[in-house]
Amino acid sequence: MKFPTRVFAAGLVASTLSMPAQAENVGEVGVDWLGNDITIDAVTDPEVQGITCHVTYFDRSVIDRLKNGNWFEDPSNNSIACQQTGPVTIGDIDLSKGGEEVFREGLSLIWKKLVVTRIYDKANNTLIYLAHSRELTDGSAKMSISTVPLFNQPVTWKNGPPK
Repeated sequence: MKFPTRVFAAGLVASTLSMPAQAENVGEVGVDWLGNDITIDAVTDPEVQGITCHVTYFDRSVIDRLKNGNWFEDPSNNSIACQQTGPVTIGDIDLSKGGEEVFREGLSLIWKKLVVTRIYDKANNTLIYLAHSRELTDGSAKMSISTVPLFNQPVTWKNGPPK
């Protein structure tokens, strides 16, 4: 039986903020006899049609939570891979160096979130997707990155290409 941390946290967050994108759980791999799993979610970018990211993260079991304490959070470990999965159509995206958040999911009851941020690298005509944890008090250095080059693909910009 899994402790519903993400379900509760997602409900809490959704009740106060709108979530940028929804994830579809596409896989779950058991990693030990305690019931800990690696979860794989497919995330589609709401402003970029034709790009799908697969994000993995660690999901602790109730047994592990009882054994190790720290009831309300999962580790910050994550990984991301993004690919073109259809014709690419880019909507109104943030072109700043800070990019914009396209997905977030709770990794703790309130304080920690898995975040996917999209950044457009204009010089290399590439979309960068960064998966990282956001914590209220102590940030984490654990991150993962995936890039999708746009130069070998037909790309439609809804508002015209960036200037």
